[in-house]
Amino acid sequence: MKIGQADERALLEGMVDIQRDEINAILEDLDDEEARRKLVPSLTTPLALVKHAIFVEKVWFHARVAGVPRKEIRLPDTVDESFMLDPEDTVESVRAAHRAACERSREVAAGHELDDAFDWHGNPVSLRFIYAHMIQELARHAGHGDILVEQIRAGR
Repeated sequence: MKIGQADERALLEGMVDIQRDEINAILEDLDDEEARRKLVPSLTTPLALVKHAIFVEKVWFHARVAGVPRKEIRLPDTVDESFMLDPEDTVESVRAAHRAACERSREVAAGHELDDAFDWHGNPVSLRFIYAHMIQELARHAGHGDILVEQIRAGR
């Protein structure tokens, strides 16, 4: 079935997966130096965007939906820290970690209904809300990545 003719769940899952693919694709055709290149004053680099997307997957699906404590999955304490790169982070390692985080998120979500509720800072949110939030968050960051990669490629 095509995504445009899918039921609500398949549509939401499909749209999140499209954005996950767009995030992972930020690093296509970049070497490690290019992926770490800082073009804006913030911590945002192509590699950092994908690393942040791993954090987002883990916060929403692994911690919030699956109920695994943040410390157990080694989540940074702040959003800014989720953009920080370790010396061993490479295009290959971050892309693989992102794919693994997305796969785990799919497994976690598959065990829940769209109306199941999860705590978000003392308020209940549905899996439906989480999917919608992920679509907008990942799309925004994919757009950031597109701009950074365009600048990097233009400078080659």
